[in-house]
Amino acid sequence: MKYYNNILETIGNTPLVKLNRLTKDISALVLAKVETTNPGNSVKDRMALQMMEDAEADGLIKPGGTVIEGTSGNTGMGLALACIEKGYKLICTLADKQSKEKMDILRAMGAEVIVTPTNVEPDDPRSYYSVAKRLAKEIPNSFYVNQYDNPANTKAHYLSTGPEIWEQTEGKITHFVVGVGTGGTISGVGKYLKEKNPNVKIIGIDTYGSVFKKYHETGEFDENEIYPYVTEGIGEDILPKNVDFKIIDHFEKVTDKDAALFTRHLARKEGIFVGNSAGAAISGILQLKDMFKPDDVVVVLFHDHGSRYVGKMFNDDWMKDRGFLESEPNALGLIENHKEHELVTAEINEKISSVVQKMQQFGISQIPVFDNGKNVGSLTESLIFSKLTENTDILNSDSDSIMAAPFEYVEANASTEEISKKINKEQPAVLVKDMIGSTHIITQYDIINAIK
Repeated sequence: MKYYNNILETIGNTPLVKLNRLTKDISALVLAKVETTNPGNSVKDRMALQMMEDAEADGLIKPGGTVIEGTSGNTGMGLALACIEKGYKLICTLADKQSKEKMDILRAMGAEVIVTPTNVEPDDPRSYYSVAKRLAKEIPNSFYVNQYDNPANTKAHYLSTGPEIWEQTEGKITHFVVGVGTGGTISGVGKYLKEKNPNVKIIGIDTYGSVFKKYHETGEFDENEIYPYVTEGIGEDILPKNVDFKIIDHFEKVTDKDAALFTRHLARKEGIFVGNSAGAAISGILQLKDMFKPDDVVVVLFHDHGSRYVGKMFNDDWMKDRGFLESEPNALGLIENHKEHELVTAEINEKISSVVQKMQQFGISQIPVFDNGKNVGSLTESLIFSKLTENTDILNSDSDSIMAAPFEYVEANASTEEISKKINKEQPAVLVKDMIGSTHIITQYDIINAIK
């Protein structure tokens, strides 16, 4: 029989997946190291286990003790798995900008969650760093993990993630790209890859509001660089000891908006449902596309699962509130300017001459054809004109003699994009029912008017 002795044995050996649609304009081969297949659905499982095993080996925690950590959520999840298996209590401090899903998942796994304010200095007693440190001093037999400065963080990726990537690419990797937070992933993987091939470029993705990029380029810790941002999992207002700036060749900053949008694009265009730092990473790669050559092999690491962001980056209202997503009118919004007007229709046995008269009277170029209240066909200006050039007597014919297929109905909440795809030369309009059951028409003009 094939089975694992416990859930911790399933950590690692994550897949490498080729990206296709989002990277179509990049000449290099772009591969995603998708860490969501770890049991805690993130790359942080690797270092959480390593930090716990090293702490036990060093006698830093005894049986029945309490593990304490400040986390953005993913490290906490990895620690929760380790604590369950090893019999420790877990307390996690999180900044209030982190998603509710992360907090709920930690609680579901038995962790105590303490939420702290985001917009405070790192050394403020209310920050999630400070609260974690204080609790570790107050609680007997406790271990403050401190992923930012704990060398086991980098060690985990040097021992596992780096070797996996090297083996999976058969040593052909030329660039490694990853969002930088605690620094363990980029430093551990980067160290291993540079030892194998010093020419491999290590690229860190940073966010606006973080100090990493400027410090890397100038050596200056500029507090003016620090301001609140919504991108999760990357960037810092401190310099963690795990960030080995010597190993990193370049930092690329990505805006909150682009990170959020590309998080959604990864799901919808590549079928890869991953988190916010992945969106930042792929956006950064696209910003750097001119750096890559046809023979390059670019590996980008996707940290965590998209389920932790369904209330944020994958929520349209949340995106619109922050100006990341334009408020696009739906079908009912498109008819707003003429919803009080009754739909002009033709009957199946109505003469073409009468239909032409209606078009002239109401200034319209298309009419749906009904038969006892049922939508059965359509007539357009261009269709009638083409038939008239063949036979002028057509004006005395019934509508059903020349009518085209009926205009399609769309849902009331159908987006402008969805409706646009349905409107073409053959079908210049669609129909929609409002909340009281009245039928309205949506034309090309309605869409143009909405987006101009």
